[in-house]
Amino acid sequence: MSWTDQIPQAARDYLEANKLDEVECVIADFPGIARGKAVPALKWDRQQYFHLPNSIFFQTITGEWAEAAGPEGYLEPDMILRPDLSTASAAPWAKDGTLQVIHDAFDQKGNPIPCSPRNVLKRVVALYKARGWTPVVAPEMEFYLVGRNTDPGKPIVPMMGRTGRPAAARQAYSMTAVDEYGPVIDDIYEFAEIQGIEIDGITQEGGAGQIEINLRHGDPIKLADEIFYFKRLIREAALKNNCYATFMAKPIEGEPGSAMHIHHSVTDAQGRNLFNGPHGGETDLFFHFIGGLQEHMPAAIAVMAPYVNSYRRYVRSFAAPINLEWGRDNRTTGIRVPISPPEARRIENRLAGMDCNPYLTIAASLACGYLGMVNSIWPEKRYMGDAGEADGEAIPYSLGDAMDLFDEATALHEVLGPDFARVYSIVKRTEYDEFLRVISPWEREHLLLNV
Repeated sequence: MSWTDQIPQAARDYLEANKLDEVECVIADFPGIARGKAVPALKWDRQQYFHLPNSIFFQTITGEWAEAAGPEGYLEPDMILRPDLSTASAAPWAKDGTLQVIHDAFDQKGNPIPCSPRNVLKRVVALYKARGWTPVVAPEMEFYLVGRNTDPGKPIVPMMGRTGRPAAARQAYSMTAVDEYGPVIDDIYEFAEIQGIEIDGITQEGGAGQIEINLRHGDPIKLADEIFYFKRLIREAALKNNCYATFMAKPIEGEPGSAMHIHHSVTDAQGRNLFNGPHGGETDLFFHFIGGLQEHMPAAIAVMAPYVNSYRRYVRSFAAPINLEWGRDNRTTGIRVPISPPEARRIENRLAGMDCNPYLTIAASLACGYLGMVNSIWPEKRYMGDAGEADGEAIPYSLGDAMDLFDEATALHEVLGPDFARVYSIVKRTEYDEFLRVISPWEREHLLLNV
């Protein structure tokens, strides 16, 4: 069987219309950046795998290296990267015919690399499967379209709309606001259609130039792959229209942050929703999943909010929840149960930032729910009213505090993988140390002559 017979229909349609020139062999690192190699089409036909050093998982967001190698030392051995042909997808912005293919990472004995983000998510999904459970997720992605910014010393500003004015804030759900950057949206739709990614909806959010895109519910690994692809797709659509797309959690001072809300449900072998009881009521497993989120999410925040900027999003009464309360149809709670028919009952985690790695954050969120289900953790009483008035100490408010909680979370480590937890902690603490060495404009403005 030819490899072209094993790829999705959208990729086959693309190859029928475009002569294949190059295949991008990609894998996500900790930040969710695509690492890999571009391979000429003729070589791809003959190649079953390729190599990259395991040190790609030891890099910080600045490109520095963390001392995260194991007891064997910093030898940078090659990993074996094998393609998952079900992920083959067009790169429609490329000049010549180009496919992207996500690869899985193995060591030279054939064992999955434990700190590869896609492998971390696969590990969690396998734990569900071992109990006869199938997790289902639906992500919501928020991001900003902003003006080109080539000077890090200057503030980020909203993009210029078609009227010649900057995109306006406080215009949530406005169709007129979306029309301001219609050409970008058109290109996002076009690229997504070519790649075979199904968009469930696009809306204007509350920030200036802030958009939310929802994807249809489905398999966690497939959805994480789509978010991984989608971030690149959106960036390319923005660049085509002379602006930037940013997934920073808090890019613009005074504007809301960008989240990646995750909706969860769990089905049995027959596809029945385990959160829905025989008579349409909520099951014990439904409540246990919420209980697991409440108990284990403080430690998982280090994965869901992975940078110092992530914590600027957690501001009381400013769009993002800062609590672990749960409520029905209540957007002020960190854990929300949306309106739905019983068979579609689901639980929404509203705490993750859009700057996260989708594989790791979905894995961490599912891990919290899994621990709740297997340990029969009951949640606190449902919150009534504005949860912005709830306990303000429920989650950490800095990366350093979040890492302290993460390092102590042995139960979470066992689900995500102890070696992943070890490497992740070292890389994130190295990043935090890098940040602490930088003197910010605020410090120069207010401290230089006043203290």
